[in-house]
Amino acid sequence: MGDVLAGIQATWEFESDSVLIRYERGHRTPKLFQALRERRIPHEALASVTLSPGKRGTVVLYAAPRPGADPLMEAAAGQLKEECDPYRLVLPADSEDLAECRAQELRTVLATDADRPTERYAVAAPDAPLAFKASDGRASFDGRHVGFRWSRTGASSAKWKAGDQSFAVTELSGVEWRTPEAAEGYLRLLRRSDVLIGEKGAPPSRVDQDPAAVVFGVRSGSVHESLPFAAAVLESVQKSGAAPALALHTARRDPADIAERIRHLGELHRAGLVTDDEFSSKKAQLLAEL
Repeated sequence: MGDVLAGIQATWEFESDSVLIRYERGHRTPKLFQALRERRIPHEALASVTLSPGKRGTVVLYAAPRPGADPLMEAAAGQLKEECDPYRLVLPADSEDLAECRAQELRTVLATDADRPTERYAVAAPDAPLAFKASDGRASFDGRHVGFRWSRTGASSAKWKAGDQSFAVTELSGVEWRTPEAAEGYLRLLRRSDVLIGEKGAPPSRVDQDPAAVVFGVRSGSVHESLPFAAAVLESVQKSGAAPALALHTARRDPADIAERIRHLGELHRAGLVTDDEFSSKKAQLLAEL
């Protein structure tokens, strides 16, 4: 191949065994793309390739990843907005013919079992070390250990009692990431011991009480920081071989939990840590989950 398609917010270079995606910088480019910078997508990681009309005189080339191929997309679990999908290349409409040629070339090199999940990740996760600020603490990952350091003002008493946490990758079976763009996003570590001991020793259902989880809040845990973090942890769990790497998407909250989160949001609002607009928006999101 060796050809290049320069689109809006990204450039795709088509190589003999992969597609090298370089993301543009600029205020119109999603922060997630800027954080990723560039990614190499092996042909074996792709399930299908399509070209379809886009908005306002554009076409969209979409190379869908296979399930299990990309730790970033596994962690996202379908929660990314369309415009933040790193496998979409938006092009001017006059590039349609060239884009269709590249799409067809890609289709011819897809794996014979492209409709089946991969056994291991084929796309590399962002490199550690990584860190981000949550509303109840700070999360860090050095490639071998995930650390949570609790905030004096944001962490629950349960987390303060438990103290700052450090989890070896070999202790983990995966992660559960809920986007901060939904109501009350969070990152929760899934521990092997939780699976082995069953329901009796299961972690707290509320993430604000669980020392193996951090809550994102209104101005923290953004997608471009917390999602690459989750992906890097997932990849390291799989490489450790200690357990299958699992990425879960949380179910709907129960009413009592939502009521508690609204109460906490109100406290932040009264303390001046959340604006009127932010309070109204987040409260509406929470109520929509009932």
